[in-house]
Formats: sequence, C-alpha cells, structure tokens
Amino acid sequence: MPIVSKYDVETQQQLLEAVLNVLEEHQTPADLALMTLGNAVSNVISARYKPEDAYKVAEQFGKVLLQSMAKQA
Repeated sequence: MPIVSKYDVETQQQLLEAVLNVLEEHQTPADLALMTLGNAVSNVISARYKPEDAYKVAEQFGKVLLQSMAKQA
C-alpha cells in the first residue's frame, strides 16, 4: 500500500528543489552533501521531537530511506 502524505506533492517538490539548488550552487561533492543532509536530519529530529521519541523517529527515517533505495535498485 503506498504511503499517503499529508503534504502536497508540489510543496514537497519545491522544498526538495530549493535544497538541491543550494547544494548545486556550492558544487557540493556527494559525500559532503550526504554529511550535511544527515546533520540536517539529526538537527530536525533533535529540535522537534522529545528525546524519548527521537530514536524511534530516526530509526523509522532510516527504514524509509532504505525502502526508497530498494525501489530504485
């Protein structure tokens, strides 16, 4: 069953393009881009979730990331 987001596709796409544009403008190497995005994810989780929930959110995020990569393979 596909995951249904409460956010519209257009808003998601605009945010993604903005982030990717910044990385492109700086000619960011892939490893630095991944480190920076990983730090951003960690910061969002730490800032917006209670410490007792943060690990589960990070774990779920990792699972979804792996699932999306498996679909591309």
